[in-house]
Amino acid sequence: MDTVWVLGDQLSRGIASLEDRSPADARILMIESTAKIASKRFHRQRLHLVMTAMRRFAADLRKTGFEVDYVSAPSFAEGLDQHRARHRPERVVAMEPMSHSMLHRLPQLGVDVVRSNQFLCHYEDFAAWASDRKRLVMEDFYRWQRRRLGYLMDGDEPAGGRWNYDADNREPPPKDGRRWPPPVTSKLDAIDRAVLADTPSSAVGSPPRGIWATSRRGALRRLKHFVDDVLPLFGPHEDAMLRGEWKMAHSTLSPYLNVGLLHPAEVCEAAEAAYRAGRVPIQSAEGFIRQVIGWREYVWGVYWLWMPGYESTNYLDAGRPLPPLFQSGRTQMSCVGDVWSSVDQRGYAHHIQRLMILGNLALLAGVVPGELVEWMGASFVDGAEWVMLPNVLGMALYADGGAMATKPYAAGGNYIARMSNHCGECRYNPKKRVGQDACPFTTLYWDFLDRNTEQLAGNHRLARQLRAAERLGDMAHVRSRAQEALAMLDRGEL
Repeated sequence: MDTVWVLGDQLSRGIASLEDRSPADARILMIESTAKIASKRFHRQRLHLVMTAMRRFAADLRKTGFEVDYVSAPSFAEGLDQHRARHRPERVVAMEPMSHSMLHRLPQLGVDVVRSNQFLCHYEDFAAWASDRKRLVMEDFYRWQRRRLGYLMDGDEPAGGRWNYDADNREPPPKDGRRWPPPVTSKLDAIDRAVLADTPSSAVGSPPRGIWATSRRGALRRLKHFVDDVLPLFGPHEDAMLRGEWKMAHSTLSPYLNVGLLHPAEVCEAAEAAYRAGRVPIQSAEGFIRQVIGWREYVWGVYWLWMPGYESTNYLDAGRPLPPLFQSGRTQMSCVGDVWSSVDQRGYAHHIQRLMILGNLALLAGVVPGELVEWMGASFVDGAEWVMLPNVLGMALYADGGAMATKPYAAGGNYIARMSNHCGECRYNPKKRVGQDACPFTTLYWDFLDRNTEQLAGNHRLARQLRAAERLGDMAHVRSRAQEALAMLDRGEL
């Protein structure tokens, strides 16, 4: 009898290695590696989500008649050795894993690997699409995906007459005091408590409170809630940030897509069905589907295209260690403190908070790219290497020199003031770049342009900003204040 090894981010009966199998011809292997679990200071809600979902999936497979060998071992290799010693499988089969290193490790362990079906565009198909292009533009990939997959298409034309409604989805936060739909929650049970008891003491962050689903049924409930109650509100304010509103109208479905509890096809089909039924406006449906079949699958594709080697890119030669506030949360910056609190409480921040608050701060301060990748990968419930490397190195830190983004996503305090309500109660003034009350984002923005002029000089999208930096009459004071701010950041006092 064969063994099908189901990895912790492949928790679906429909994965390629399992979809055609039956209890009569396959035994299931699942391994919790204590070395993997202890390898980083993971957020305890991330560990809880993955470990609990694995154990629930194993229980579901047993209910359908499969024999499941659920192993806790010091490493994946030792767990596999234990399984082979006990069961003597004819062969061990696994679907392609989601990490480059694990894909190359499996054959060394004697595991047969089958092609993944967890994405709508396999990375080999992405490479073929990219092969004759001088630049990999996400919008081009997204339109290719729309035509190929048929989502939001009316014949050969895009639904609504436009491919992209992003220009309609950049409104600042509403000032009407509206409340956003609260999340669906689940009560913790004996499996949850057992996982928490097994969570290592190195874990960080608040314990789970039932926000994150750990079963297929729970993930489907949250998908329905999003499509019915939240997606109609998505779109216009997807780039906005509000103090105390940790998710607003974002889907929070990425953890379930990343571990296999949901498949991107069913998520997109549900969103399109709601649009076709008149329950969701086109700008919300299109914006969300673009995130799934456009951005998410684009990130997946470039990860595989550029690995190995991509993980060590550092175009701007950033060398500052990760500031202590990323671990402690102690800061006088209102926006940073609010986002850090969300990460601590839930292991989550929505994409604009990640990019324009946490990522922007690290970019302006010159933080070592690998250290931010490590922190984000461990701190978010949807953290995964394939997610974090392109998003952090390519988008947030411009560490790849523009392979992904056409310019650095650097912004001063005025952007945060426009797109959030944080600045009104902050001790720092977003309009000031010098002085003790100058916003660190504003000061460091101009200092970033000044100290990286040589590396950024050829970027036409920054020409106006670089000229403005050259004309600043107080640049000497900006540099001085930037050094003070960076020293305070290093000491955990900013």
